[in-house]
Amino acid sequence: MTALKLDNFLERLEQARGLDDVQGLTFALRDLFGVDHIVYHWVSADGEQYGCGTYDPVWIQHYLDREYLRVDPVVLGCFQRFHPVEWKRLDWSSKQAQAFQRDAIAHGVGNQGFSVPVRGPNGQFALFSVSTNASDDDWARFTQDYQRDLILIAHYFNKKALEFEKHRAPEPTKPLSPREVDALTFLAMGYARAQVAEMLSISEHTLRAYIESARFKLGAINTTHAVARAMSEGMIVVGGSARAAAGAWPGKGTIPPREAAE
Repeated sequence: MTALKLDNFLERLEQARGLDDVQGLTFALRDLFGVDHIVYHWVSADGEQYGCGTYDPVWIQHYLDREYLRVDPVVLGCFQRFHPVEWKRLDWSSKQAQAFQRDAIAHGVGNQGFSVPVRGPNGQFALFSVSTNASDDDWARFTQDYQRDLILIAHYFNKKALEFEKHRAPEPTKPLSPREVDALTFLAMGYARAQVAEMLSISEHTLRAYIESARFKLGAINTTHAVARAMSEGMIVVGGSARAAAGAWPGKGTIPPREAAE
C-alpha cells in the first residue's frame, strides 16, 4: 500500500457514518493489502463481542456458539500485550488451542495472522487483525513492510468504533488509593504477593484486600486484568524512580543534582 492509498483509505474511514460503512471498508482494505481477511474485534470485560470484518459469517457464528473467546490464543495473548504480535509467536501448545487453530484454518481464517492490541478509554480493549494463507518467509516480509501502517489503521478503526458505540465503552474507573497503586505496581513488576506484602510492611491478608478493592474499582475480572487496566489507564508506571533510572535524555547530566532538584 502506498502512502497515498493509505491516506485515501484513512480519509474514507474518517468519513464513515455507520457500521455498514466500516464493514464495507474492511473488504476494501483486504483487497488493498492482498490478504484473506481484515477484522476489528472489540471484547468487553464481561465477554460481550462486537466488531466487523471479512470473516465468513458461518465462522463468526461458529466462534460464538463454541465460545472460542475462552480459548482463542490470539485474544488471550494480545490481552497481556501492548505491542503487535504474529500469531505463530503465541502459545498454541494446549489441545484446546490446537483444536481451535485447526477449526479456524478449516473455516478459511488462514495459517498466518498478525494482530494489533488496541486499548481505549477506561480500559476498553480491542484487536485489529490481518490473516491469510502464506509461507513464513512471505508473511515475515509482509509484516515487516506494513506493520506501521497496520498499527495506524488499527487505531483509526478503534476511534471510529468508539464514536459509533459509545454505550459499549466501560464506565470511567474510580481513582486508586496510594496503597492500591503500590500493590498493583509491585505485582506488575513481577514480585510475588508475599514479597509485595513484606515491602509494604503489611500482612498478605491486608494486601489481598487492597488488590480486591483495586480490582473492583477497575472493573477487572482478575488480578492480571486489574494490572493491565491500571497500566493502560496510566494509573501505575512500572520502573525505577526518575532520579535513579538509567537512560539518555537531552541535557541529562549537565545540571548538578542540587540545582536540578530546585
